[in-house]
Amino acid sequence: MNCIIIDDDQLSRKIIESFVERTDFLKLTHSFSNAIEALNTVTNEEKIDLIFLDIEMPEMTGIDFLNSFKSTPQVIIVSAQEKYALDAFEYDVTDYLLKPVTYGRFFKAAEKAFKRLNKVESDNKKEIFIKKNSALVRLSYEEILWVEALENYVVINTFDEKYTIHFTMKSIEKQLPLNMFKRIHRSFIVNISKINSIEDNSVVINHKTGRKVLPIGKSYRDNLLGDLNLMNR
Repeated sequence: MNCIIIDDDQLSRKIIESFVERTDFLKLTHSFSNAIEALNTVTNEEKIDLIFLDIEMPEMTGIDFLNSFKSTPQVIIVSAQEKYALDAFEYDVTDYLLKPVTYGRFFKAAEKAFKRLNKVESDNKKEIFIKKNSALVRLSYEEILWVEALENYVVINTFDEKYTIHFTMKSIEKQLPLNMFKRIHRSFIVNISKINSIEDNSVVINHKTGRKVLPIGKSYRDNLLGDLNLMNR
């Protein structure tokens, strides 16, 4: 993630800079001592994924900056004052860190931003490429009915085909958009839109071979039902 720091406190800014340098998935592109300099330097074309932003700064506060910056990326507030938290979260900030900041707390906030970014990027994608023999097959998410674990492989099932790839369930779950796919069992992930019915502790999906019945694990049932649009009599 490309990130910038905006903080008039030099010591605090240096600490955050060192934290960014220690974090593999973060890349510092700019570090500013005031918000005006940041506005004049960072262009709208420059890809910024995350801003570490102080609130109390001369000339332009952090809140003023949020109101002025176009297409605001994710923001983590780094402030010595807790009283601005309510105002900050109205801007949908990712997290709010109180000074002095420890690396453990910093990493937790940065990891939250990283997961949010990955979720947005994953949700915006509509297809994946799967290696089959020596070719790459384009597969839209809409085509996938369910994914099944098979020892050190996973089997991706569509209505007409199935593709076996060397992948773990944990890894494939991260690749699929959360708004479309749901883990229902240790060994199964389903496309929610393809569920025909839920009977007892099973999910039923229509397949060219007929009805495909997949088990729902006890620990997954409540989470699955909570994400479905249920209408109870």
